[in-house]
Amino acid sequence: MSTAEEPAEPSRAAGGCVLTVVAAVSVAAVFAVSPDAGVLAVWVVGAAVLVRAARRPVSDSSATPPPLPETPSGDVYAGEVLRVDRVERGPEGVMCTVHVVREEVNGP
Repeated sequence: MSTAEEPAEPSRAAGGCVLTVVAAVSVAAVFAVSPDAGVLAVWVVGAAVLVRAARRPVSDSSATPPPLPETPSGDVYAGEVLRVDRVERGPEGVMCTVHVVREEVNGP
């Protein structure tokens, strides 16, 4: 019985390390030829990385969550109160307290 091995996927971290080493060697070579050209190369590469990062789509992790399901029937919520006993306003007129008529409900 032979088992076929799945090919190993390359690591993103390893690829990033290889690209960093290649970029560092390239910049060092350009700096060895001309310091002005090396500074210009660093600015060009930095601008290219910045443009690429700005064009990358934003992940959905920062999106608003989906709406919750409908409230189950049988529970009483503030929006379902039909009778109000009184409303008290705060001293500055900004806050108000709504006192509802309490009803005793027998369980099922």
